[in-house]
Amino acid sequence: MPIAIIVHGGAGKISPDRIESAQVGCKEAAFIGWQILQAGGVALDAVEAAVRSLEDNPMFNAGTGACLSSDGNIQLDAGIMEGHTLKVGAVAAVELIKNPISLARKVLESPHVMLVSKGAQDFAQEEGIPLCAFEGLLTERQYQIWLENKAQADKELQEEPRHHRREVRSLPAREEKHGTVGAVALDMLGRLAAATSTGGIHNKYPGRVGDSPLVGCGFYADENAAISCTGDGEDFMRLLIAKRAADFVARGDTAREAAEAAIALLGTKATGTGGLIVVDRKGNAGFAWNSQNMSHAYIVEGMQEPITGI
Repeated sequence: MPIAIIVHGGAGKISPDRIESAQVGCKEAAFIGWQILQAGGVALDAVEAAVRSLEDNPMFNAGTGACLSSDGNIQLDAGIMEGHTLKVGAVAAVELIKNPISLARKVLESPHVMLVSKGAQDFAQEEGIPLCAFEGLLTERQYQIWLENKAQADKELQEEPRHHRREVRSLPAREEKHGTVGAVALDMLGRLAAATSTGGIHNKYPGRVGDSPLVGCGFYADENAAISCTGDGEDFMRLLIAKRAADFVARGDTAREAAEAAIALLGTKATGTGGLIVVDRKGNAGFAWNSQNMSHAYIVEGMQEPITGI
């Protein structure tokens, strides 16, 4: 059985000075997962390890380097799924967790499917995952973006009529970059797995959760395909983009065709942008996006090293 892995570092507009770093980070993550697959490891381990690499890379909006909510906190979401068992684990709005994808993996191995906020943090400590310092997740770049968004929100608040004024935190700012990372893989035994992790959108309303930790929306895996998505989360939730891509493979589409069909649907039914990566049961790699960029890297049977793209 052929093996394959694809990772992505998020869809949106990536500034020219960050393009090379984004591709290098994706390539490193794909290679980490590939080594596990080559050694006979399971797809679930490969996608977890690949996403951990992206979470640890401050270049990406997940784990270390995640964006801040409007109240100045960092709230993380992640989900992971094993195709042949349909086991799922997810966490949402969790704070002070360095690698939320590994916490999601612990949830997958428990009787639960999704845990959120303080409950997820308590579960992490029960499972031996320590809480990290806030400063361990914060980067100077994300802090400066938060300050800029806060200043803009304060300005808008002051310009509003007094009787229309709202709290600053209800004035979230959106930017073109959709910060999410993910990985999908097929192992030697034909098992598929998918994983997605994110810091969400910049200056988001506290407690806001997008598609990333929601099964069938931001990630999905079954016996046909594994999918990880990135983009405007609300539209991906409304359209169940990840599950639809798997269904397109089930009807006979290749991974590439399924990815393109899912993004075409997004463009037809919604105004949001984004992308997704797909590995099908035959080891084909597919990806598509309608945003300006989507950093990614993939390696499949017969290749010597990952190919990157943006």
